[in-house]
Amino acid sequence: MKLNNPRLIATKILRRVIYQGESLSALLIDREATDPLVRDLCFGSLRWHERLSAVLNELMSKPLKNKDKDVECLLRIGLYQIIYQQTPDHAAVNETVSTLKGLKKPWAKKLVNGILRNFLRQKDELLPKIDQKDAIRYAFPDWLMGKIKKAWPDHWQQILTASNQRAPMVLRVNLLHQTQEGYCNKLNQNGIKATASSVCNTAIILDQPINVHELPAFDQGEVSVQDTAAQLAAEILDLKPNMQVLDACAAPGGKTGHILENCQPLDVIAVDNSATRLQRVEDNLQRLFPKPNGIKRHIKLLAVDAGDTEQWAKEMSFDRILLDAPCSATGVIRRHPDIKCLRRADDIKGLQQQQWQLLTALWGKLKPDGKLLYATCSILPEENEKQIATFIEQTEDAVIQTIKVKWGHALHYGRQIFPGESAMDGFYYALIKKKL
Repeated sequence: MKLNNPRLIATKILRRVIYQGESLSALLIDREATDPLVRDLCFGSLRWHERLSAVLNELMSKPLKNKDKDVECLLRIGLYQIIYQQTPDHAAVNETVSTLKGLKKPWAKKLVNGILRNFLRQKDELLPKIDQKDAIRYAFPDWLMGKIKKAWPDHWQQILTASNQRAPMVLRVNLLHQTQEGYCNKLNQNGIKATASSVCNTAIILDQPINVHELPAFDQGEVSVQDTAAQLAAEILDLKPNMQVLDACAAPGGKTGHILENCQPLDVIAVDNSATRLQRVEDNLQRLFPKPNGIKRHIKLLAVDAGDTEQWAKEMSFDRILLDAPCSATGVIRRHPDIKCLRRADDIKGLQQQQWQLLTALWGKLKPDGKLLYATCSILPEENEKQIATFIEQTEDAVIQTIKVKWGHALHYGRQIFPGESAMDGFYYALIKKKL
């Protein structure tokens, strides 16, 4: 048994995500987890967690003890390989059983072998049986399935299906260097197949994901990785030269960089409550705007609570504010399938409170005739349109602005993008203007 057995590494990661509540993205940073098979096993097993768990419930007479939950995670990986990877049955069973050696649990060989072989015998009857329940067929937790069905009765199936697809790798072209068409040509010349987005003039969708350092001139700041939906923020803000701009909750800095690429010159302040995360903004900006071009003179990074404006912004006011609010991230499940395991129904109320506190605090720092763009990567109305509706009703000098575009779905307050539409993540935008 090799120490770097991908199934063994994936099993340990899954246990930490499912039973210890850790983030998949954080765990995949580890050097051992860069193996493509490790990533596929982790993403796939979490994407279909509810369905794989339902299969196990049918096949196991009783749940395993807490100390043996790693065996349960290994079984999910075995089932994932059989159902979704179409790994040959014999190979999937043998590889799963052999991984028990690395877990130092040889006692479980008979159990694992028996469960997987029972599934192979029963799968044609078992899968249709469990799939009678929507939450299992679409592999979504009951509480979240219920919210999505209620919010989007005509679109819930589309949303869930798209959320279970693999997300494409999307690039943002730095228009200070070249056009979308120009960089597409550069990609094609390097044998990288890609398509220009039809809804955003900076977005390019790759046919296949690649290492960022294989992208032409990536290290010189000509291009970044960012989903198309997130790239729409800079355009909606309607930036003009010499404006004072606030990017609240800025890390990891994708929108910050795009704001600076979108209009020159600007006086930008980027705020995040994590100094560690803010370092990622700094790193991104150094790549995008290397010295000596001087662009860094126009931006200031602050590691503070964006909502505590008395601490950091007492004398400041802004022409434009981007509030990329903390949210449930239910629109980006295809990129972060662990959200389905980690997020809980009672998390939403706390997030709503954070969103409201930030929105009301930052509104006081917006200049008359200025605009605030409220953004989330959520598809839940209580974090999106309902928040903005209440804010508009309670704020005399706030006026909702129509976002005149062809993408997404127009709501009374703001605009909603569903996952998968024009290859985009799920996103919500609302643009609010302050009366003179």
